[in-house]
Amino acid sequence: MRYAVVIEKSENNVSAYVPDLPGCIATGGTIAEVKSDIQEAIAFHLEGMREDGLSPPVPQSQVEYVEVAA
Repeated sequence: MRYAVVIEKSENNVSAYVPDLPGCIATGGTIAEVKSDIQEAIAFHLEGMREDGLSPPVPQSQVEYVEVAA
């Protein structure tokens, strides 16, 4: 499956979360690191759901950019 991931950069680190998987998050020092970490977090999250007898949710989130006048 393909899930949308939101990556946010702050002064001290980079974080990521998956809107369709509440609680599935990752943090790292770089974007590359957090991308790798969130992939692992998604796999772990889905594995836990399966172990609990739950079906992985069908991805619903979409990502769009909207232009506005500055």
